[in-house]
Amino acid sequence: MKKFIFLFSLLWSCFTHAQSAGGNNKFVVDFSSFSGVVLLHNPDISHLISEHPRGFILGWNRKRFGEEAWEADYGYPDTGFTFTYQNMRNATLGENYGLYAHYNFYFFKRNLQLRVGQGLAYNTNPYDRNTNFRNNAYGSHLLSSTMLMLNYHRENIIAGLGFKAGLSLIHYSNANFKAPNTSTNTAAWNLGITYDLDGGERYEYMPKQPQEKIKEPIRYNLVFRSGLNESDVIGSGQYGFAIFSAYADKRLGRKSALQLGTDVFFSNFLKELIRFQATSFPEMEVAADTDFKRVGVFMGHELFINKMSIVTQLGYYVYYPFDFEGRVYNRIGLKRYFGNNIFGSVALKAHAAAAEAVEWGIGIRL
Repeated sequence: MKKFIFLFSLLWSCFTHAQSAGGNNKFVVDFSSFSGVVLLHNPDISHLISEHPRGFILGWNRKRFGEEAWEADYGYPDTGFTFTYQNMRNATLGENYGLYAHYNFYFFKRNLQLRVGQGLAYNTNPYDRNTNFRNNAYGSHLLSSTMLMLNYHRENIIAGLGFKAGLSLIHYSNANFKAPNTSTNTAAWNLGITYDLDGGERYEYMPKQPQEKIKEPIRYNLVFRSGLNESDVIGSGQYGFAIFSAYADKRLGRKSALQLGTDVFFSNFLKELIRFQATSFPEMEVAADTDFKRVGVFMGHELFINKMSIVTQLGYYVYYPFDFEGRVYNRIGLKRYFGNNIFGSVALKAHAAAAEAVEWGIGIRL
């Protein structure tokens, strides 16, 4: 639980820092109801898809007008928070309550809004071996959740009131923090209203100013990541892991950098999985003394947004003594810079769509 609280704390600190700048402060709230379907991304959850889930989405947004250079670079996005309620309309799955930090990005003369949110959700009825053994989607009350909304969006049509309508996608998973973790994805139609808290007062966007180009030599990064996770064998236990990473990055401009590096994985849950397969399934021909460590090489991309950045990486295990989910892995996560060199991070490491762990890290960029 402490790990999930840290994730929320990191997201909270990132956005409260981003919102501390002075200048024009304009706030907009929005409320949308939705109805949709649980997507059958895995046949193992087919017994859980029965009715159309319903719920609502409540958003609080701070408008950005260009007081900081990054705001104009990204088309004056909003920052804010979203609260969601979702009734899965299946007694086994229960209900989900979510809290997210989000960005709103705008396109087509600000008539199309893309909201990207990351946060936590609370499920009311997770797996229990005695009372709820059919819920193989959620293994814990606390879940990591990602939300996307693509809406036709019009604010301040009359007296501060506006409306929005479009599509939403909500993903719930505990990232193998505790088995089971088949997860769910909800696709939904949403319809709602917006309200300017200042009654519709209009502000001017500051024009984008010429900025000095960023020219940096190749920089070197050292990162330590850790956390808890469990294999897909229910009841096998949660184990800590440690990951040591070293990589080089090269800035391509104000927004992007390319990365190339290596990871060394000490994943203790694999020790238990190796022992379990060696003793319980001899037909799998797994030796009990098989090494649990892995070494990978990866390439990646970093997208800089103010003091935050979004990292995507694709890796390949060059040392892979035990076969677990294949040699290719991927990572997507957030970084928050504290000064010019130190950063904290939270990332999801997976093999394609199969999550392995949420990784919390601290690093230095030299």
